[in-house]
Amino acid sequence: MFRFSLILLIVVALGMFIAPIFYTVSPYELNPSKILLSPSFEHIMGTDRLGRDVFARVLQGGKTSLIIGFLAASFSSFLGLIIGITAGYFKGNIDKTITIVIDLFLTFPTFFLLLALVSYIEANSLVLILVISITGWMGMSRMIRSESFALSNKPFIKILKIANVSKTKIILKYFAPLLAPIFLISFSFGVAGAILAESGLSFLGLGVNPPQMSWGSLLSDGKAVIDIAWHLSFFPGLMIFIITFCLIQISDYLQNMANKKDLLKN
Repeated sequence: MFRFSLILLIVVALGMFIAPIFYTVSPYELNPSKILLSPSFEHIMGTDRLGRDVFARVLQGGKTSLIIGFLAASFSSFLGLIIGITAGYFKGNIDKTITIVIDLFLTFPTFFLLLALVSYIEANSLVLILVISITGWMGMSRMIRSESFALSNKPFIKILKIANVSKTKIILKYFAPLLAPIFLISFSFGVAGAILAESGLSFLGLGVNPPQMSWGSLLSDGKAVIDIAWHLSFFPGLMIFIITFCLIQISDYLQNMANKKDLLKN
């Protein structure tokens, strides 16, 4: 399942960026004579209420959703990594302060926190990336903090500290390689979560603004005519499902591999 998920993820993700080179139909072109056409050879995924090609719009929206998801997950993961290592390595009051901040953020349901932030800001891709990053770093930081705390108590780390090896060298040379599996696992989940968060906000009309589009906004466009034009909501929803399913499968595989290594060490 891991290989299948990885290959499917690569094919779909690259397809969003490569396919428009060959499929040159504009996602913005209006055609009043082709309103709400069902999928056909001419229009692979049909047309919408304004006669625009759904396949072209799914490709365009996919680029937006994937870019927002990847960048938001990257920023939040690195933020969580830095905060988690800082708390686990330095301990003491620094750890207590960071733990309190994490707990305060976790007190609020993440999606409602997203809604609250986006409601007062005019949303665009950059704003969504920043908002999703701000609300998505806590899980990574807790996992990294826990592992960093355990690593800092290892005998070889204590020896390095006694030998006055610089903190930067200890963190980069010894902590980073050991924390990499946890980072990758959390990052995979983070990308899936960021894509779902963006899609949810756009579906509610709080995400990207027209003429920009994403899979979430395409889902929202199709809900009004879902009874007579099922394809408008089906194909964007299918893309969201495929990407998130593949990312979760990859994350589960990495988690299982990490667990096996831990068992072998013990």
